[in-house]
Amino acid sequence: MGDLVIGARSGAGEPERPGGGRVTRSADSSASSAAVDDTTAQTADEHGTGPEDSSEPLRRGTESAEESESEAPAKPHKQRSFLKELPILIGIALILALVIKTFFVQAFSIPSESMQNTLQVGDRVLVDKLTPWFGAEPERGEVVVFHDPGGWLNDEPSQRSSNSFVRGFQDVLSFIGLMPSTNEKDLIKRVIAVGGDTVECKGDGPVMVNGVALDEPYIYQGNTPCGTQPFGPVRVPSGRIWVMGDHRADSLDSRFHMDQPGGGAVPVDNVIGRAFVVAWPIDHWSTLPVPDTFDQKDLAETLPMAPPAAGVVGAVALVPVVRRVRARADRRKES
Repeated sequence: MGDLVIGARSGAGEPERPGGGRVTRSADSSASSAAVDDTTAQTADEHGTGPEDSSEPLRRGTESAEESESEAPAKPHKQRSFLKELPILIGIALILALVIKTFFVQAFSIPSESMQNTLQVGDRVLVDKLTPWFGAEPERGEVVVFHDPGGWLNDEPSQRSSNSFVRGFQDVLSFIGLMPSTNEKDLIKRVIAVGGDTVECKGDGPVMVNGVALDEPYIYQGNTPCGTQPFGPVRVPSGRIWVMGDHRADSLDSRFHMDQPGGGAVPVDNVIGRAFVVAWPIDHWSTLPVPDTFDQKDLAETLPMAPPAAGVVGAVALVPVVRRVRARADRRKES
C-alpha cells in the first residue's frame, strides 16, 4: 500500500506490474527523470543551446575580452618635460631674433651728446632696416644710423667693455639682436640734404637748402644753426647725404669732414636704416618723425624739373612747324 501511495505522489498512472513495488519505483523514477530531461531539453531549445554548447558562454567571454583589448585606444605618448623642450624654444627664439635684427628692426644705443636734446646718452632707439631692402633712400629730416664713412670716429672713445668676457657676451647678444649694438663704427645724425641739393650755413645761420631757410626747433638750446663751423655752399654728390647733429656745438658731422672723399657727405650705401622710435628708457619713449620744416614746397632741388620744363617749351615752339608741314601735305594730296 505504501508503494501505491508513493506512486500516487509521483503522479504515476500506469498499471501495476508483477514484481512488486521495486518495479513501480523504478518506473516512477524513470518517468521523473524523463520529465526532467524533457524540461531541460525544452529549456535548451528555447534558448537555442544544448548540452554540447555548455562551453560556449566561456568561449564568448574570452573572445569579448580579446576584442575589448584590441579595440582599446592606444596609450598616449608621454609629453616631453619642459626642461627637455626649453633648449628647442631658446633656439627658435634666437633664430627669430637674428632674422628680425638682420632684416627688420635693430636696436642701437646712443653713446654721445651729439643728438641732444632729441636723443640722450644711453637712449635705445629702434632702427627700421626693412625699407632700404626695397630701395628706399634716406630723406631730408630723418634721423639715420650709418657706418663710419672713414675717419669720423678715430678720436672717439670705444663704448665696449674692457673685460674680454663681458665684451664677448655683448658681441653675441648684439649679433642676434637681443642687445643694442655696441659697434663703435656706427653713427647717428639727422639728414639735412640729399644728393643734388645745395646746402650752406653762414654766420649764425639759418641752414639753407636749395636757397630755402630751415626752421630747426630740434636744435639744442643755446646752439646756433651753424654751430662753431659755418660752411658752404656745398653741392651734395648724387648717392650721398649731408648729415648734422642736433647738438650743433658738439657734433663732428659733415661740416668737419669736408676735406675727405665725398666732401663730408655720407654714401647712401653706408646707411643702416632710419631711427623711428626711442624705445628705452620708458620715460624717454617717443617717436622720431620728420620735422615740418622739411615739407616746404620750395625745398626740393629745382634742377630735376628743368628737363620736363624744357620739353614743354620745345613742344610749344614746334607747334607752328608741325602745322606748316601738315598744310603742305594736304595741298600735295589735293593736287
